[in-house]
Amino acid sequence: MKEEHFQKQIDTEQKIEPKDWMPEQYRKHLIRQISQHAHSEVIGMQPEGNWITRAPSLRAKMILLAKVQDEAGHGLYLYSACETLGISREKLVQQLHDEKAKYSSIFNYPTLTWADMGAIGWLVDGAAIINQVSLQRTSYGPYSRAMIKICKEESFHQRQGYEIMAEMAKGTPEQKTMAQDALNRFWWPSIMMFGPQDSESPRTGNAMKWKIKRQTNDELRQSFIDKTVGQAEIIGLKIPDPDLKWNEERKHYDFGEMDWEEFWNVVNGNGPCNKQRLAHHKKAHDEGEWVRNAAQEYAKKQESATN
Repeated sequence: MKEEHFQKQIDTEQKIEPKDWMPEQYRKHLIRQISQHAHSEVIGMQPEGNWITRAPSLRAKMILLAKVQDEAGHGLYLYSACETLGISREKLVQQLHDEKAKYSSIFNYPTLTWADMGAIGWLVDGAAIINQVSLQRTSYGPYSRAMIKICKEESFHQRQGYEIMAEMAKGTPEQKTMAQDALNRFWWPSIMMFGPQDSESPRTGNAMKWKIKRQTNDELRQSFIDKTVGQAEIIGLKIPDPDLKWNEERKHYDFGEMDWEEFWNVVNGNGPCNKQRLAHHKKAHDEGEWVRNAAQEYAKKQESATN
């Protein structure tokens, strides 16, 4: 009876809230997905933070600082949403450090030039928006509400990244070459961000049934490609896919085969920067322990003074 009532809530578009009864598998699925999302936001600060001191102008530095700060805030919203499912933030972080929890594979690629900041904003945040707009309607209330604010900020990030790429594409020949190189390196990892093909994604069935996800991996990927091809054409850059072509019958772009061996290699911890990213996070976490302890002591004293 509980499961029937739960599914009826889902089917009638009622949000599931923390105090509502939910199947254990639904709770576990949400913890896995939301924590992976939160870890991605925080780990994603690293490749961009790498360029804060080397931004080419004060304006660019201010924008990048604001963006990295936004990503930290997104992680905070998502960790908080995940905690409503009965798991502590400390345990979530420990799962990341123990490599029991994943984060987006895209952040395991190096950022070699300033153009990569444009590629990340345009492609990576653009891909994130495609996914996250759908998640604004996810069935779990705290996750859905967090996504509304996150999507507004991600749209800003995507526009700023596209601006960088557009400016470089119409700059000197060297700048345009740099922009094209960034697009070449980040295109395939970006479209792999949506995860494995639907046929290789065993959790998709429940995610769609419970309306945690509203669109499948392949549907989201197709939507991203359809939107991005025209954007590249406008600024004079070329998508690095010789098989890319418009399919008049499908009203979508056909595209080439992704390197799934590379995808799984990166997901399983063997990408170019996996070890570097995790080691950096562990170091920062350990060095920040005194700040967390001090904040807790201050909160205790404030509570005692109030009582």
